[in-house]
Amino acid sequence: MNRLVLISGCSGGGKSTLLAELAARGHAVVEEPGRRIVKQEVEGDGAALPWVDMAAFARRAIEMAMADHAAAHEQSGWTFFDRGLIDAAAALQHLTGEPILEKLSVAHRYHQRVFLSPPWPEIYTTDPERRHGFDEAVAEYDRLAAVYPTLGYDVVILPKIAVADRADFILDCLPRETRQQ
Repeated sequence: MNRLVLISGCSGGGKSTLLAELAARGHAVVEEPGRRIVKQEVEGDGAALPWVDMAAFARRAIEMAMADHAAAHEQSGWTFFDRGLIDAAAALQHLTGEPILEKLSVAHRYHQRVFLSPPWPEIYTTDPERRHGFDEAVAEYDRLAAVYPTLGYDVVILPKIAVADRADFILDCLPRETRQQ
């Protein structure tokens, strides 16, 4: 069974906090490629920042997400991803029209069930890695909510509840016989 679980959805919807909770419970987690890229680019020449060159940023995110996906196969038990390859490929395809999403999705599958964090204005904030506004975050969420089902994923919208309860919700939605943590 594929144990690579994507948590995607709206920017500022609590994904990183949720991943921290899952990590605290002993699960393997993979930080969002976009946040790692922004940190690297700010320390370097800054050419692949989303507010400088979104296409270059998306291409770097695709490369990083593919490496993350390959590395995660070495893990036992569930590995939870804060975004991943589908998000990056969807962004690049939306920007450029380059038809890469379906091909990459077939070659690099995640668990059938994908969890989407819905827009949650009460907790949305910007920060040095997230400079875009809430309306832009909602537009991205809408694109992702439409894309995942077309790629054959079973989309589960996360409830707007406390982080520990959200983690319980996710774990309860996954098959119990393969839990190893």
